[in-house]
Amino acid sequence: METSELLKKVRKIEIKTRGLSNQIFSGEYHSAFKGRGMTFSEVREYQPGDDIRTIDWNVTARFNNTYVKVFEEEREMTVILLVDVSASGEFGTQKQLKQDLITELCAVLAFSSIQNNDKIGVIFFSDKIEKFIPPKKGKSHVLRIIRDLIEFKPEHKKTDIKQALKYLTNVITKRSIAFVISDFISGDFIDALKIANKKHDVVALQIYDKRERDLPDVGFIKLIDAETGALNWVDTSDKKVRTHFATAALKQEAYLKETFNKCGVDTTKINTAESYVTPLMNLFKRR
Repeated sequence: METSELLKKVRKIEIKTRGLSNQIFSGEYHSAFKGRGMTFSEVREYQPGDDIRTIDWNVTARFNNTYVKVFEEEREMTVILLVDVSASGEFGTQKQLKQDLITELCAVLAFSSIQNNDKIGVIFFSDKIEKFIPPKKGKSHVLRIIRDLIEFKPEHKKTDIKQALKYLTNVITKRSIAFVISDFISGDFIDALKIANKKHDVVALQIYDKRERDLPDVGFIKLIDAETGALNWVDTSDKKVRTHFATAALKQEAYLKETFNKCGVDTTKINTAESYVTPLMNLFKRR
């Protein structure tokens, strides 16, 4: 991609997602993702209704008046985006490709995090760890992340979420908010997710396209698996074929729902044909 074209794309995504972060998400993000605890701020005179457990007895004795300690929420956090860059992200039959939706979601979360003075880092993964951007603050860092999301070319095509979660657990030592952004078309990863969610606060954003669940009746079509290259001709005019396809998709949905529930992971599903604003807002409010 030409540098000028890349800069235009980065700027376009920045304008859209930064605006959403400013107007919609920053307050909800702040409320949904808490800091590590409370830190001492100051001492002030006791007021009716104050918790007596906060009385500072040393200061009270010194000034012969009752004083209490005031604490503030320790806000600063580290946010890690685990971004699925496997070949299945190149699929999209509605408004946009899955990988384009993922790029916008990452940009919104990144701008929301720096507005709350949090650090933001990224793990790009396929069935291997493709790239790691260590957590930092600042607009220039976010713009670098967006640029990499747009132009990054992975070496591998398949998906291994278990590998990505193990890397998160081993490499990120400080407790973090970890957004796993993927279509979750992967092998079993429940044990790795349980371990990761004990150390970090893991949130799953499941990206999907309508045609991954519902085949249209358009006769014979050629389906190619982007991750394996396997090719199949499918007769979509056959109702049994469409029913079997839909049943398999529902089974996968049920499996993912059960996996996230067992691991205590908050999740939301985001469709390539719809705005991501409502699903994200609902997720933040549920927290």
